[in-house]
Amino acid sequence: MKDHSELTASQEDYLEAIYHISEKKGAARAKDISTYLDVRASSVTGALRTLSKFGLVNYAPYDLITLTESGRIAAEDIVGRHSALKHFLVNVLGVEAGEADDAACKMEHSVPKPIVERFIKYAEYVENCPKGGITWDSGFGYFCRQGGMKEECKSCPTKPSQLKPKQ
Repeated sequence: MKDHSELTASQEDYLEAIYHISEKKGAARAKDISTYLDVRASSVTGALRTLSKFGLVNYAPYDLITLTESGRIAAEDIVGRHSALKHFLVNVLGVEAGEADDAACKMEHSVPKPIVERFIKYAEYVENCPKGGITWDSGFGYFCRQGGMKEECKSCPTKPSQLKPKQ
């Protein structure tokens, strides 16, 4: 069985598609996957054979496709990364949801898990800040190291040029 961290972006997309389709319908069919990913049926068949060899899906021609336990774990990880990245882009950076979804789909394949975890923690910080209402659009870029807005903090330098990057 292949470690899911070694999957290609395309293979991850197939697992994610099967996961989402299965959540709605209980299982997936090749046609459902083809429609979901907007790819040809022959591409789906090849991908399913490969994912089956890796022990990630239960696949037989003309039958329902389901995730194995390993496949479900891998798919949940992929879906979780996608969701966390989209959440960060929308709620912290103020990116429009459709654009954020497209970007998250590209990023989920390349951003390492420890970095995604930092995105999650940072989003939680921004959302739970006692000052509240902090968004990219509201000028949140000028946050001080003590947790407040630069203009309100007595211990912050008075000019943005005096702010030094953390080393």
